[in-house]
Amino acid sequence: MFQSASSSSRATGPSSAPLSRASLPPVTSPVGGVPSPRAAEPAKPRAKQRDAFFDNAKYLAIVLVAMGHSWEPLKGDSRVLQAAYLFVYAFHMPAFIVISGYFSRSFDMRPDRLKRLVTGVLVPYVVFETAYVLFKRTVDGDPSLPISLLDPWYLTWFLAALFIWRMTTPLWKLVRHPVPPAVVIAMLASLSPDIGDDLDLQRVLQFLPFFVIGLSLRQEHFRLVRRRSVRILSVPVFAGALAVAWWAVPRMNPSWLYHRDSAQELGAPWWCGPVMTLALLGCSLLLTVCFFAWVPGRRTWFTALGAGTLCGYLLHGFFVKGADYRGWYDAAWLHRPSGEVAVTLLAGALVTLLCTSPVRRLFRCVMEPEMDWAFGKDVAAQTREPARA
Repeated sequence: MFQSASSSSRATGPSSAPLSRASLPPVTSPVGGVPSPRAAEPAKPRAKQRDAFFDNAKYLAIVLVAMGHSWEPLKGDSRVLQAAYLFVYAFHMPAFIVISGYFSRSFDMRPDRLKRLVTGVLVPYVVFETAYVLFKRTVDGDPSLPISLLDPWYLTWFLAALFIWRMTTPLWKLVRHPVPPAVVIAMLASLSPDIGDDLDLQRVLQFLPFFVIGLSLRQEHFRLVRRRSVRILSVPVFAGALAVAWWAVPRMNPSWLYHRDSAQELGAPWWCGPVMTLALLGCSLLLTVCFFAWVPGRRTWFTALGAGTLCGYLLHGFFVKGADYRGWYDAAWLHRPSGEVAVTLLAGALVTLLCTSPVRRLFRCVMEPEMDWAFGKDVAAQTREPARA
């Protein structure tokens, strides 16, 4: 990966000291000793390469998200599926949010970054929040469902939360130890049923620690969790988590893992909110570490799909909800083990297809719109410069 320093500093003459740039003769063209135009050209900046590990992690996480959503209409008939559902829901969104926080570390209030936040998060939120409501009205025959941009529906809560989290990033970067305050905020949020559903604020606050943890991480932290020793230790942790999930099926309300309700709204005493928030935070972080330990760091056949996970996330819900609205999940064979396996594989294949480049290009107008017409010329120019580089 790195070139050897010794090979570049070997002595080529009587002296072992390397020649300075000033002592070297100018590069000339073969004709007339005229300096070559190539020598006068400034070095071109090398394009920044994507880290295969994070693209792999995003793809694998979005596959788990799609599988978990596909299990919802089926899990009532199978304790195995319910246990798998609890297990996956304990870490798939936390892993995704940690990665989102990690890639938000450089965010500030610079105009070009604010523009990308608007076009890449806010605009897709408005488009898909409206589209999902219209989809339910049309396919499910529910014309009374209102379109409200203040009340995220189904998958769109993540975009609203990401917008809020990223806007608060400069504030968290000012705090010396930001994770403890974020954990306290999440615990206090679980106490209050009066927070309401506006912008799914309960979820925004209860998932906040994962985003702030992502902001606090560095590249070396991800290298640590990908060591072989961590990978080996993760096997019994995963096995134990599955056993706990099996035990918890008749004893635990899965809504605790959604982080969208207070303790009182879940029918529990007030003090259960902070306790469960802290306990689930620890479990989710442990499973997230184990998940990262098994994510390959090299390029694989699905690495390129990691760049299209937002597309897969926002589009797969139409298929899952459409199948539910049309009663396709009512088929008896789907409620047998073979049917559950088939649904799981189909969900994974579907979200994989939705992450591909052709689908991304087709929906770029609503997921990554340019919208230069809506911004000042200086902002548009600043946003285009990094893309050209």
